[in-house]
Amino acid sequence: MANELSKLEKSLQQAKKQFLTTATRATKELDRRRKSLRAEISRANARAKRTRLQLQKKTERLANTTAAKARRELGKQIRKLEKTLDGVKREATQLRKDLAPVMDDLTNARDHLAHALRIDRALRSIQRELSRKPGTKRKASRKKTAKKKVVKKTTTRKKAAKKKATRKKVAKKTAAKKKASKKKAG
Repeated sequence: MANELSKLEKSLQQAKKQFLTTATRATKELDRRRKSLRAEISRANARAKRTRLQLQKKTERLANTTAAKARRELGKQIRKLEKTLDGVKREATQLRKDLAPVMDDLTNARDHLAHALRIDRALRSIQRELSRKPGTKRKASRKKTAKKKVVKKTTTRKKAAKKKATRKKVAKKTAAKKKASKKKAG
């Protein structure tokens, strides 16, 4: 029985170690890929910006040029720049599409890594618990908490004003008392 338990423990340790290394490796690899794709996207955006500026300058120059040969040459350059700009835009769009699944995989890998680390921590605490002597009980440890200062409100409530009895009500009460006492006496 003890032999089987030790085999199970070894296989559990190996599986835990393999899970941790795989999750860590996947997370690092996906993070590296994400960074490279982001760098490519920023390069493509910079290229598109440069091309757009060149296109704008050539267009302005074309508007200012009067010679037919220069106009034809600038027209060719503008068409070439427009094609380049369209190609760069398509490339950046494709890179963004490629980045989306990488980001999803990276999120999943990070979740798996966090899960693996929690499992590792739980297994360590179980291992510590099992390594203790069976007869000894552990005292419950209490966390020291900072005493909160209780601020008492020093505001006093106003006492409800007593209603003054009107003379008519007082007269009726005394008259009713007198009648009751006469009836008792008579």
